[in-house]
Amino acid sequence: MEQIILVNENDEEAGVMEKMEAHEKGLLHRAFSVFIFNTDGQMLLQQRAARKYHSPKLWTNACCSHPRPNEITLNAAQRRLNEELGFETVLEKVFEFTYKTAFDNGLTEYEFDHVYTGIYEGIITPDPNEVLDYCYKSMHDIQESLQSHPHKYTVWFAIAFPRIFEWWKLKYAA
Repeated sequence: MEQIILVNENDEEAGVMEKMEAHEKGLLHRAFSVFIFNTDGQMLLQQRAARKYHSPKLWTNACCSHPRPNEITLNAAQRRLNEELGFETVLEKVFEFTYKTAFDNGLTEYEFDHVYTGIYEGIITPDPNEVLDYCYKSMHDIQESLQSHPHKYTVWFAIAFPRIFEWWKLKYAA
């Protein structure tokens, strides 16, 4: 059973719980989201596998998950990036946010989400249990697609994207 870290609104640890139980009860827990860019400033998107327990087949950032108890969040993000997409790169924390959303299957995501970015140009070898498809897209194409087809994206991606876009403009478009 996978354990996740319960936290309060300040991201202070409040215990651990089995992952599905925490999602069934809608309890606030620590999470991370990784956004990867190529050297042209395009973002790597992944389409979640069809068998994911929520948000199957939706497009989202490179990877996201939960750190394990006693695992540093940055280390968890690096581990999960390698597990899901088969590569490693340096990650930088850029912000954090909290969101809560209920899904049709009775589960609720209530996450204190640490957001990391990185740059990668190499070979991608996705785990088919996690990733259905992937691609790099320009930030402007993603923004237009989010506006015209929001149902194709995960909830957390839609929430984080405007802040990532502002960060990206400072880094790439300046």
